[in-house]
Amino acid sequence: MVKSNYDILRISDKSSKKEIREAYRKLVLQFHTDRGGDDEQFKKIKLAYEDLKTGKKYPDTPEEQKRNSKFYADDSDSGKRRRNLLLSHDIAQEMKVAQEWTAAINRSNITGIRLFGSRELGQIEFERKHTKTLEIKGKFWAGHFKYDNPINMRGSITSPYFSPFEDHKTRIEVTKGNFRLIDSLKNNYNIDGGAKIIVGNGDIDVGNVRGKRQTVQDPEGRVGMSVLQEYFTELKAPNGKIITGNVIDTVKLEADTIVVHNLVDNIKVTGKNILVYGTKVTHDVEFFLKKDGKIRFYDQGSGFDISDDSVVNLENGKKIKIRDLKRDKLISLGGKDITYDYIDDRENIKKSAKKNSGNKFSFGKVFRK
Repeated sequence: MVKSNYDILRISDKSSKKEIREAYRKLVLQFHTDRGGDDEQFKKIKLAYEDLKTGKKYPDTPEEQKRNSKFYADDSDSGKRRRNLLLSHDIAQEMKVAQEWTAAINRSNITGIRLFGSRELGQIEFERKHTKTLEIKGKFWAGHFKYDNPINMRGSITSPYFSPFEDHKTRIEVTKGNFRLIDSLKNNYNIDGGAKIIVGNGDIDVGNVRGKRQTVQDPEGRVGMSVLQEYFTELKAPNGKIITGNVIDTVKLEADTIVVHNLVDNIKVTGKNILVYGTKVTHDVEFFLKKDGKIRFYDQGSGFDISDDSVVNLENGKKIKIRDLKRDKLISLGGKDITYDYIDDRENIKKSAKKNSGNKFSFGKVFRK
C-alpha cells in the first residue's frame, strides 16, 4: 500500500496547516543527518511537506518521477551533457526564485521557511531567522544567490563547471555579515567545482576547498592535441577573514586575513595577513602579499614540504621564492612573521644586520616571534 504524504508525516489527513508544519519540523529534527538520522527518510519527509503545501496528497509514483525528471536513457557523452545542462538550468532558475523569496521576507523583516531545488538532486531548505540570519540546509548545486545578511549553511557547495552558461555557475554573495559552513570538517561539507563565494563586509568560515582542472580535446580540432581547462573555485572577503581547511587543485583565495591549512596544486592566495598552519605548500602555489602585510608558516617541523619554488609576490612587482626565506631561517619550527617591508628591502636589511652584528642576523623590529 502506498503511503500518503500525511502518513509520511505521521498525521491525520484532517490536519491543519499548522499541524502539518509542526509535524514536519518535529520529524526534520528527528531524522536530520546532522543528528544521525536516515538521509532517505529525511528526503521523503521534506518532499511530503512540500507536496502537502500545494495540496498534493500522495508522493509521485516511479512513473511520475521518471516523466517529471530531466533524465534521459541516452548514456552517451552528449546525452549525459544534455541531461546535466538541463538540470543545471532548472536548479539555477530555482535559485532565482529562492533569492526573490528571501529578499521579500528580509524586506518585511519576518521569519519564513521554504524548500527549493531539484527532486532529482535533492532539495534545499531556506529558513530566515528572527536574527535576519539565513539558514540553508542541503547541497547547493548551481545558480546565483545573493543575500543581504549572514548565511549559515549545512551542506556542500559545487558548481556545473561544464556549462557554457554563466548564470548556471554557482555564485553565492553575502553583502553584509558572515558566510559559514557549520561544522564543515566534522560533517565533510566541501566547496568544489569552480563555485564562487563573495562576502562584501564579513568573514568566510568553511572547510576544505577544491577547484577543477581537466584535459580536453583541442578546440581547433588539431589531431593528437589537447588543452588544459581550469575552473577556479574562488573565495573572496576583501574586508574580512577567510578561514578554511585544505585548499586543493585550482583555487583562488582573497581576503584581508587568510587562515589556511595545506595548499596543494595551482593555488593563488591574496591577502594582507596570510597564516599557513599546515605542513604542505606545493611549487605552483603563489602568494600575493598586500602593502604593510605579513605572511607566516606555522609548520613545527623542518618546513621540508613547503616547496622552495613557491613564490611570494608584492604589490610593487617584487617577488621572492620560499627557498630564500628558508635560508633566512624564517620557515620551520613554528616560523616567524615575514613582513612586506622585509621582503621589499631584504638585501639592505641583511647587509645592515651583518654589518651591525658580525655576520649574525638580528632582524629586530622586522620579525616578531
